[in-house]
Amino acid sequence: KSKVVCKNLNPAWYESFSVFIRDLDQCMYVKVYDRDLRSRDFMGSSTINLSKLEIDKTSELTLRLEDPGSLKEDMGVILLDACVSIHEGPTKRNHGRIAAPSAQKSQVWSGVYTLVLVEGQDMPEGSQGDVYVRFRLGEQRCRSRVRVPWRETFDFNRFSEGQPDVLAAEVLCKRSRKSEELWGTLELDLTQMPLNKKRLYTPVVGAGKGRLLLLLSYKPCFGVSICELSSAPLDDAPHRDRIQERYSLRNTLSSLQDVGYLQVKVVRAMDLASTDLSGKSDPFCVLELGNSKLQTPTIYKTIHPEWRTAFTLPIKDIHDVLMLTVCGEDGDKSPDILGKVAIPLLTVCVTNGQLITSLLKKEDLAGPSKGTITLELSVLYNPARAAIKTFKPRETKFEEDNPKFNKKLLARNIYRVRRLSMAVLYTLQYIKSCFQWESTQRSITAFLIFLVTVWHFELFMLPLFLLLLFGWKYFHISHGAGSQAHDLESEKRGLMEKIHMIQEIVLTVQNVLDEVACIGERVKNTFNWSVPFLSLLACCTLIVATAALYYFPLRYIVLLWGVNKFTKKLRNPHTIDNNELLDFLQRVPSDIQKVRVHFYIEMESEGQQEYPLMMAP
Repeated sequence: KSKVVCKNLNPAWYESFSVFIRDLDQCMYVKVYDRDLRSRDFMGSSTINLSKLEIDKTSELTLRLEDPGSLKEDMGVILLDACVSIHEGPTKRNHGRIAAPSAQKSQVWSGVYTLVLVEGQDMPEGSQGDVYVRFRLGEQRCRSRVRVPWRETFDFNRFSEGQPDVLAAEVLCKRSRKSEELWGTLELDLTQMPLNKKRLYTPVVGAGKGRLLLLLSYKPCFGVSICELSSAPLDDAPHRDRIQERYSLRNTLSSLQDVGYLQVKVVRAMDLASTDLSGKSDPFCVLELGNSKLQTPTIYKTIHPEWRTAFTLPIKDIHDVLMLTVCGEDGDKSPDILGKVAIPLLTVCVTNGQLITSLLKKEDLAGPSKGTITLELSVLYNPARAAIKTFKPRETKFEEDNPKFNKKLLARNIYRVRRLSMAVLYTLQYIKSCFQWESTQRSITAFLIFLVTVWHFELFMLPLFLLLLFGWKYFHISHGAGSQAHDLESEKRGLMEKIHMIQEIVLTVQNVLDEVACIGERVKNTFNWSVPFLSLLACCTLIVATAALYYFPLRYIVLLWGVNKFTKKLRNPHTIDNNELLDFLQRVPSDIQKVRVHFYIEMESEGQQEYPLMMAP
């Protein structure tokens, strides 16, 4: 079974499969399906006659898909390469498995291609849809944002063997949620890329579709290895000294992209969950750091595997999280995930070089799983390079195979947003209570602080205030003042018990999106002169504001505003608090209101006054 290529009528898999056969008179069946959210639809099938294939010779095949139950004559074709070769030795364990790199050296990459997607040139007008680009180098896939110019950077690892150095790109225009058009495909041969030099490419997308502007460079990669536990690189004193010298502060400017060096010793796992009827598993461990991925060999028929393997990886961002996933082989099916561990690199610095045993968690890291894993982690990094990288964009993650809708994830995200919004709401209510004089002492204190701060305010006080906030929070945490972790976990458990209320959650999202869209459209329609009276009123207000800011210092205007807000309740105890800007925007129609009111005016102008008013102004 291949991976799923989403939303594409011209899918490209670039996957390799190996199947053991006993008789060349057999036929191999190739079936294509369209996977939906809960089902899959048959899209046609074809057969490969194995007897017509030559031994040890790769044949390019074009298989025409057929479906007797369909009225369509053309169901499309499948293009593949097939080769039959003689296999010597036992055929157990690997039957029907996807051919993955078995040798350790085939997992190690020797360099990194850096691709900068700059912009598109001479492309059709953007009103036709959202344009984005999908890139693929072997099994590494990523996509750009839906905007032009893009100004995005992507990194692809170059493996020493087993991967073609051909970068494929697809330019697509997304018109709606279910409609997108393929503008063109292109391929770039990277075999002749020079070292440490940027090369400009301007490939043509298609007839009348413009071209892309790409910058490509290739740099060799340091620090990727897989070895036995006894020959770990950092255990060798001279080698460790050389690496420490490489990441010392005096060598900061030698290579700003090379932030650090990580060594992971995967020793053993204990008490893993069983995946077969005999109560055993075939476990292996996968390490992921950003887009880098390495894998241990499989230990068969055990729930207490000892891998005793050392991995080294280059660190591109000290804020990355090392993900260790323990999986169990399951023949030709996808591996079973037995447990996961997530370890931020910054926490490794605390336990550098120490043997640790971590409890495995479930696939979503939400709860405990069965078993433990024993590791030893060491991190060497340059703090200056790590600080510089912190202020640069994070590495773009490769595309997930099958992103799915998850109602639990939606509910959790809604809960997180609700927590933040409630915190902001409580803060605003506290500030509002100062204006309302609910507590005389609090309002007088706030009024005096406001007057002194505004009168003596200088620009340097803003970062100074943030420094004081950091210090207060640090003092608050260091004295062990209440943690919210348990509250969050208990609230989450309560929310999961009520997950059937998904309809209410979706309704909340719908209303919030409507409010945000209305505010944005009303601001836009104010400047579009959709209602001339309101736009003219806004112009007059801006003229008065411009003159006031020109003739009076900003300090005096803020003082006048604050005195008015603080004394409004004293001057008129029964006044209703309001926000003048939001009250003004409420009078401006949104796009939906414009369409409906305009439709009513047209009906009325045609003399059809019996039509009811479709929307109140």
